[in-house]
Amino acid sequence: MSKIKGAKAIVQCLVEEGVDTIFGFPGGVILDLYDELMDSPIKNLLVRHEQGAVHAADGYARASGKVGVALLTSGPGATNGVTGIATAYMDSIPLVVLTGQVPRALIGNDAFQEVDIVGITRPCTKHNYLVSNPDDLVPVLREAFYLAASGRPGPVLVDMPKDVMASLVAYPEKTEIRMQTYQPTVEPHPGQVAKACKAMLKAKRPVLYVGGGVILSNSSKELTELAEKTQIPVTMTLMGLGAFPGTNPLSMGMLGMHGSYAANMMVAKSDLLIAVGARFDDRITGRLDTFAKEAEIIHIDIDPTSISKNVKVDIPLVADCKNALLAMNAWFDSSPEFDKAAFAEKHKAWIEQVQEWNAKHPLSYQDEGEIIKPQHVIETINRLTGGDAIITTEVGQNQMWTAQFYKFNQPRQLLTSGGLGTMGYGLPAAIGAKIAFPDKTVIDIAGDGSIQMNIQELATAKQYGAAVKIAILNNNYLGMVRQWQELFYDRRYSGTPMEVTPDFVELAKAYGAVGLRAKTKSEVEAVIKEALAINDRVVIMEFAIKREECVFPMVPAGRSTTEMLLA
Repeated sequence: MSKIKGAKAIVQCLVEEGVDTIFGFPGGVILDLYDELMDSPIKNLLVRHEQGAVHAADGYARASGKVGVALLTSGPGATNGVTGIATAYMDSIPLVVLTGQVPRALIGNDAFQEVDIVGITRPCTKHNYLVSNPDDLVPVLREAFYLAASGRPGPVLVDMPKDVMASLVAYPEKTEIRMQTYQPTVEPHPGQVAKACKAMLKAKRPVLYVGGGVILSNSSKELTELAEKTQIPVTMTLMGLGAFPGTNPLSMGMLGMHGSYAANMMVAKSDLLIAVGARFDDRITGRLDTFAKEAEIIHIDIDPTSISKNVKVDIPLVADCKNALLAMNAWFDSSPEFDKAAFAEKHKAWIEQVQEWNAKHPLSYQDEGEIIKPQHVIETINRLTGGDAIITTEVGQNQMWTAQFYKFNQPRQLLTSGGLGTMGYGLPAAIGAKIAFPDKTVIDIAGDGSIQMNIQELATAKQYGAAVKIAILNNNYLGMVRQWQELFYDRRYSGTPMEVTPDFVELAKAYGAVGLRAKTKSEVEAVIKEALAINDRVVIMEFAIKREECVFPMVPAGRSTTEMLLA
């Protein structure tokens, strides 16, 4: 077997895996690899901070469904990427993060820019590798891509010493990857499918509780078919928004801490909860001892460790969500026990009750004349984009208002940091999404605090023509933390007033972008229309929103999800 230089083998392997874009930042130990990239078809994007590289790769992966790739140098380059890696890990996003490492002979000697990035990232990667044998380089890279995308997806880190990349390495023929210790169950057990479907036939108050696993498994079509076939109302997690059309009459939007009144009430009163690709996290359940107490629980998930982890499950179904939903739809289609019209009639009273809750306490806000309400901004963006944009968010109130007031009808439309709640995610993620889909409108909805976390990536957007649009909801506060201080700390605003913020319009100009500002409600629509008409440059829209506006409904920490603050 002929051998080639390690750095060349890496590039060849990336091309073989279908990689067309890398987000990264160079450094001494990975110069051999950067040099090889010059002669490759891979688009190599220079970000301005390594955290931005991983978030951009993450946004690219979420929008496209492909494995995102980030390339970081050793030491601080690698550690700067850890927040992005943890963000992807919490949300099960397929990434391969390549890091440079000092030469093997120097590992453990506190060499310049040496860190144990494998040890540091062990808790927040699906798997990671330190390549100590040059001939392992290509097999390890192939395994990394396989692991990142299969089963429950996640980030995989490959740490590559400088001398390994400079060595001559074997490039074996590609074969099917088989790992004795890793064999995810993708096909559902027929007996469990039948048991779940029979439970659905018996239920009088069923609810579909849908998470990000439906989007990751590309099973939105199958989920929608099941919901409409059985006339079961649907609620989604933040990560699941878009898995089921937000404008469908069966959709009650998001559940949990800032979920809709109808969603939380129907889960609490359900007699059967069908969880699909969701993980029963604390923001959804509230007090565990009060969550869905009247319900039998079905849980469909590819990760067996998620089953009964937080909430005891009655009917587990370990499988890829798509395969499980296909099997359930087939069961109903072939079952003599299922009569669609009769089933819909059986659920009529339940649907009417859910709709009554929704009508009684819809997602709403109080109009205050010319004061800009953030909910109005989101609604206007939704209307003017026809609900068809890719939306990224930062984290905080901007994120929750977006989840509540933008109607996501398609999967992979909302890119947001759910599990980790990472401020600074939205802008680099928007760049990644725009690189994946240059002809789509991509909008980052941000707060004035969170946008400053990675605002340097405006330069990346400018350099590579990623004409994203940024809507800053500016209340001169760290808004979500301020809201908690208002409600639970007697308005003692410690550390949350943003007394100094940039002039975002002038800042936009400094980065070669367009800056627009709305100070009154009547200016909002014109600003958004102008921004949407500009397709060749980055646009920053700043909206001076009501300073002490809160996100409602809200379930206070430690309370039941039925104990919602509505205003």
